[in-house]
Amino acid sequence: MSILPQHKYYLTRSPTHAPRHRKRVICSATTLTPKPKFRPNQPATEPQLVNPPNLVTPVSIPPVLNDPSLQSTWSHRSWVATGCVTVLVPLAKAMVGAAHSHIWLEPMLAGYIGFILADLGSGIYHWGIDNYGDGSTPVFGNQIEAFQGHHKWPWTITRRQFANNLHALARAVAFVVLPVDLACNDPVMNAFAGVCSGCIMFSQQFHAWAHGTKSKLPPLVVALQEAGLLVSRSQHAAHHREPYNSNYCIVSGVWNEFLDKNKFFEALEMALFFKLGVRPRSWSEPSNDWIEETESTSQ
Repeated sequence: MSILPQHKYYLTRSPTHAPRHRKRVICSATTLTPKPKFRPNQPATEPQLVNPPNLVTPVSIPPVLNDPSLQSTWSHRSWVATGCVTVLVPLAKAMVGAAHSHIWLEPMLAGYIGFILADLGSGIYHWGIDNYGDGSTPVFGNQIEAFQGHHKWPWTITRRQFANNLHALARAVAFVVLPVDLACNDPVMNAFAGVCSGCIMFSQQFHAWAHGTKSKLPPLVVALQEAGLLVSRSQHAAHHREPYNSNYCIVSGVWNEFLDKNKFFEALEMALFFKLGVRPRSWSEPSNDWIEETESTSQ
């Protein structure tokens, strides 16, 4: 005798920064094949367990225009304001220290190095959350889930309000840079810390501009993109094409060509695979969650 499948429907709301998902879960009980009648000339047949196929089919829904997950809250604004203060303090101390010591070249060079390393750091971090972990990963789970949703609906980042887009990075920057603000008076170190942390905090805004339409972007932003000081729209567009394993850097993108040409991330993936046995997502065929849907198709 078989047990009829039971159907349950759940409507779940994804965390902030991630699109909504409606999941349809079909639970089916394991059936037991009946034991045939015993006949003298036939051996007895043992019961067999028949496992039903996997019937869980997620149905994803993109955020709507006025979705609360895309809007800023006062908590978001407070963290962004705090992050900006912690970035401006070392920059101000660097300028004051340089003026008093009449040393300008070293702080300027340190700031430039901070700008370059911020782009590299953004690429390594972006590569990590794109390829490893999932929504249940401690600390980074929400960001991993949000970036996966971003691959499916990249245009939503242009709808995300400013503080909503930056508050997570601003909070991290505030905690990391605050000790530097309090303890360091060296203009060179302050210049490096201020520029590097500022570029990291605003990298998500640079990322959003890379998804914008040229005619709708401020002329200054377009000029900085064309000058190579901010990641360009054409360069970042390559990241959203199969096999989704290149152009990870989102500050200026200056590292992208070098890292991709020298297979830097592929080497890291191989090292992690042989050391830990973990395969990155970029080694598999893109799933439906990674295939981009256009705005007109999604709405």
